[in-house]
Amino acid sequence: MNAEHGITINQVSRSFTGRGTLVQALSDVSLDCPEGSFTALIGPSGCGKSTLLRLALGLDAPDSGQVLISGMTPQAAAKSGKTGVAFQDAALMPWRTVEDNILLPLDVLGRKRSAYHDEVAKLVKLVGLDGFEKALPGELSGGMRQRAAIARALVTRPEILFLDEPFGALDQILRRQMNVELQRIWMESNATTLLVTHGIDEAIFLADRVVVMQSKPGRISRIIDVPFDRPRTPDLFAHPTFHALEKEIAEALDGH
Repeated sequence: MNAEHGITINQVSRSFTGRGTLVQALSDVSLDCPEGSFTALIGPSGCGKSTLLRLALGLDAPDSGQVLISGMTPQAAAKSGKTGVAFQDAALMPWRTVEDNILLPLDVLGRKRSAYHDEVAKLVKLVGLDGFEKALPGELSGGMRQRAAIARALVTRPEILFLDEPFGALDQILRRQMNVELQRIWMESNATTLLVTHGIDEAIFLADRVVVMQSKPGRISRIIDVPFDRPRTPDLFAHPTFHALEKEIAEALDGH
């Protein structure tokens, strides 16, 4: 694995002032996500997960420390199409078809659509939306909209993929189905991935390791490796080792 094409967060701190009170959102956070790895970030509300993601996306800047994405600043990586992102809200343009929504990052970056015709067709098939290329978001289920959002995040062939609670609005059954689908998509894309989630089971099923954060101030308290081989199947959710890991992470979240 090569850190040059991964995510490097080095001694990052970020604070905010609200209503006269200083809030230390992140304090001296360091994390390396090597090339091709899948890292899940989990922690209570207010622990700095969203702040860390915003820094990695180049939407904010740290007070101190450094964030590098594929060896570049987050802003430069985003402008070069090296990063893709999918949020809890699929945020599809309601007047654009599935195909046109997937093409949106190319329009933003000023790239020629024609050069990506085969890529879009491949992504539509990859996320299981064959036959829905011309459908509008209002004609899709919640799970299908999230599939389209993930395809949109992958259209620039990003080296780095950021996922912020992408299935948080789905019911538990559909969420687990989407976990299986995301694993398959990730294994084909080989993008270095950072997932922010509140779901312990989701983190274990998808990630190579789970990074546990604590609040006041926001910091990393534990990094727990996930021992399961890939591809992982739904029966893994019932495995004793899986349950033991769930307990270990739950206790880490509680500060034990």
